Formats: sequence, C-alpha cells, structure tokens
Amino acid sequence: MSATTRVLRTLLPATLIAGVVSIGVTGPASAAPPGIPDTGTAKSELAALRVAPEGPMTGYDRKEFPHWEPVSGACNTREEVLKRDGTDVKTDAECASVSGKWFSPYDNKTYTAASDIDIDHVVPLAAAWRSGAKAWTKERRTQFANDLGSPQLIAVKDSVNQDKGDKTPDVWKPPTQGYWCTYAKMWTRSKTKWGLTITEAEKGALSSMLGAC
Repeated sequence: MSATTRVLRTLLPATLIAGVVSIGVTGPASAAPPGIPDTGTAKSELAALRVAPEGPMTGYDRKEFPHWEPVSGACNTREEVLKRDGTDVKTDAECASVSGKWFSPYDNKTYTAASDIDIDHVVPLAAAWRSGAKAWTKERRTQFANDLGSPQLIAVKDSVNQDKGDKTPDVWKPPTQGYWCTYAKMWTRSKTKWGLTITEAEKGALSSMLGAC
C-alpha cells in the first residue's frame, strides 16, 4: 500500500477512495482538434482569405488525397483521431479502438462504438480540390488529408458526416447550431493554413457564423 493510499484511508470514507484513485489514473481526452483560433483571430483570417469562384471537379478522385497514413506503430491517422477525440479509449494490438466514448459535436450526441464514428475532413477533400488543391503536388494533398496539427480532422457521427459530404458552410452547417461558431473557426483556420480560396457565399456564411460567437 502506498503512502498516498494510507493517507486517503484516514481522511476519506472507503466508498470514495476508489473514485479518487481512479481520477488520478484516467481522464477524458481533449475531444477537440488542436489549433482552433479565438473569435478575433478567426475573423481576421476570414477577412484575409482570397475570394474566388470554385474550380471544376475535373480530375478529382479521393485517391488524389492519400489519407489515413501511418502515424506511429500500427496506428494510422484515423485511429490517432479516435484516440484523441474519445474518452477512455482502449485499442487492440492493431490500434483498432475496441471501447470508449465519442462525443460528436455536430449532432451533440455521444456514441460508444467506434464503428459509428467517421473522421471528418472539416474542409472536405473535394471542396479543397475546388478551392486550390487541384494544383498541389500529391505530397501536399497527403499532408492536408492527414493534418493532425490543425482543426482539420474531427471525430463525428458517421451519418452526419455523410450528410455533409463535400458541402461548404453556405450549403451545410452542423445540425447543432451551438457548434456553428467553433465550426466556422475550424473551417477558416484550415483554409488559411493551406492557402485555399473561398467563394463569396462561403465567406458570407462564415462571417454570419462567427458573428454569433
């Protein structure tokens, strides 16, 4: 028995000890992508983005954006995001998530099966293609599709992600209106980081969403 446990037993009821010790061992994941800017920064980034009409889909294929690349050991990008955005996630020897909880901010619900979760590209691959990525090298498109360093990847309910498809914010917004502010910040930061353009309609929608922050 450790000295800490002996002290706990003298100060706390026995029924509370297990919970106190557990708090020190486990805790929820961040459940949010990194690099989400504050509102003022997001508004400045939005104002600086170049406005241009969307380009054509000519030549587009998801294979032009190799994704779920290896990250560490057996873990690829999808599995890394599942671990990052989940709570109490346990994985097997192949890095597949076998248990845990995932809060999907788009629909404001929590799920307990990794099979219910998609990893959303906040700026969809096809939308990126139409706003500048068509001219990139495949290496740069691979980096974009596996970007763990900015708010470009997030774990969400699969059906909600499939409903979103490749739509921009002037056409689709998360069903949970309370998340629109954060979503606009993530979208704006990703387009800024990767030097992508926006349309007039897209800028108007993002401006409105940021105005409600």
